[in-house]
Amino acid sequence: MDVRPESGVPVAGYWARHLDVGAGAEAAGGGPGVLDAAGGYWARRGMPGDARHVVVAPGAEPLLLALLAAADGDPVLARPAAAWQAPVARLLGRTVHTVATPAEGGGVPDPFALLETVRRARSRGADPRLLVLSAADDPSGTVTAPELLHETCEAAAEAGLLIVSDETYSDTLHHRDTVLLSPAEMLPEHTVVLADLGATLVPRSVPAALARFPRTPRGAAWRERTAGVLGALRAVLPGPVAAAVRYVLGEPAEVAEHAAAAHRLHAVVSAAAYRAVTGAGALSRPPQAGFQLYADLGVPGLDAALVEERLSAALGRPVLGGHRFGDDPAEPRVRVDTGALLGVTQTERRTALAAADPLGVPHVAAGLAALTSAFAALIGSAGVGGPAGSGSRGRPA
Repeated sequence: MDVRPESGVPVAGYWARHLDVGAGAEAAGGGPGVLDAAGGYWARRGMPGDARHVVVAPGAEPLLLALLAAADGDPVLARPAAAWQAPVARLLGRTVHTVATPAEGGGVPDPFALLETVRRARSRGADPRLLVLSAADDPSGTVTAPELLHETCEAAAEAGLLIVSDETYSDTLHHRDTVLLSPAEMLPEHTVVLADLGATLVPRSVPAALARFPRTPRGAAWRERTAGVLGALRAVLPGPVAAAVRYVLGEPAEVAEHAAAAHRLHAVVSAAAYRAVTGAGALSRPPQAGFQLYADLGVPGLDAALVEERLSAALGRPVLGGHRFGDDPAEPRVRVDTGALLGVTQTERRTALAAADPLGVPHVAAGLAALTSAFAALIGSAGVGGPAGSGSRGRPA
């Protein structure tokens, strides 16, 4: 099962044009051309990098695996967190420590709970050394306030934790006035930034991710160890794919315009999906980034697995329960992939992307209606309802 949210964006024509079928094998961690492009990508985001401090890998999973294998100690994850992160850490035999996120949203642990979790873990003989967080969050699609992020970074520094900042959704903000900061702006010498390009620049079916390391001798050494692990696993970008990745990382006009159109579409459809699920009586925070939202049905007697099963059957596509993200399995919470509303075929997705009013596109409207009906039926079956908009009360409880 693919646990990433479905973006629903059609594959752009420029992708196939820039695949180089004659390209040779890439080096572990990326060859000079793609590394230079990755350095430029980070530099445009205010985080200068070069080949000594950047790696490219065939997907976020092998990249995080290599990052953790190249560092000592256990990871600390937010709860809930992206569903792929904890299984990767457990492949290494590491103990995964989790810390709840606060009510304000985002994938960043509460700073006081973080310090207490680390203290207790070390008192039991465990060795937490790395904090994996995401200020623009999967599963909720919310964004951590800068003040909270700063407090959590200070707590991480106090606890002696390195930070791995998953910024996959940082380029998918729905509104320009949303303030999003990176831990690399606060603790630049202690933060590795990771991004799965499948959320923005490359087709979802093509595993491609990159990481930017601190511009210090320690960061360069961590980068070399990470590249060494990728090489041992033969986890390298295929040459033809590397050529296309190099092109999109340059973000020429056609790439930037396609991404901007996708972000505008996700903003409109995600807001409509939020209205649909909260209007049916579920609780949710309004999504601010990406193409997902996190809903709590608040129905006694239902748990995450049962809600996942029933909503998946009703909608005919996977709707992952909160237990997949490390959340309490007894709570009836689910992630809704709003990109799935954009269509199944490339033709449907292109139609939605090009529409002046995507909510008026018949298959998008039908998908939203089905979403409302599925939630209303499941909530109503237990005799529980809620007024429209009742989901705006903060974190699902």
